[in-house]
Amino acid sequence: MTESSPSSIVVTIDGPAGSGKSSAARALAERLDYEFLDTGAMYRAVALSCLKNEIDPDNEEAVAALTRSLEIKFQDGRLFVNDQEVTDDIRSSAVSSAASVVAQHSSVREILVDLQRACASSSPLVTEGRDQGTVVFPHAFCKFFLTARPEVRAQRRYDETPKNDDRPAFAELVREIRERDERDANRSVAPLKPADDAISIDTSDSALEEVVSSMETIVRDKIKDRV
Repeated sequence: MTESSPSSIVVTIDGPAGSGKSSAARALAERLDYEFLDTGAMYRAVALSCLKNEIDPDNEEAVAALTRSLEIKFQDGRLFVNDQEVTDDIRSSAVSSAASVVAQHSSVREILVDLQRACASSSPLVTEGRDQGTVVFPHAFCKFFLTARPEVRAQRRYDETPKNDDRPAFAELVREIRERDERDANRSVAPLKPADDAISIDTSDSALEEVVSSMETIVRDKIKDRV
């Protein structure tokens, strides 16, 4: 794996599930007129493909082989896998759980990290995930780490989950989030943690607009200092 040039403008936003990093990253990219990369969606795409193909997410060899066969791309804010749109399909509770398992496989991460770094080869980029500032882009221009209380993150997940018979109870979402936090923080490959030089922001009691405005100010100030 090769990282893009340290001189490239890459803004990383890492954090646990439900911290608001995807919404914040998308909004920040729009304000800065940068490309936006939702890396979590990439792992969810692999997880969804595992479920559809009845592949055990714990089977690293099989998951890696499947990942190599997938064409994952974003188009106009929508996610496609092998030309089939899966934007809404990847948001189920089952996919979330499987994605956390898939993300622990080093061979799968290598494949997706190469794809992520390729996205930063030509344009300024805002990218979000769990290891963007620590592993994928350790020399990123600016790094953020967003977090929020588990109950707040569970409520956000609950609100965005389709209202159907499969919608999990709020208490179940809190439990799943705590378990995923534990799993992500203690995995042997690219554990979830803030980069040493990341700016941490607790989004529990802040509106998205406030969070994005704060990050935009920080990035623009760094750009001025760079010039």
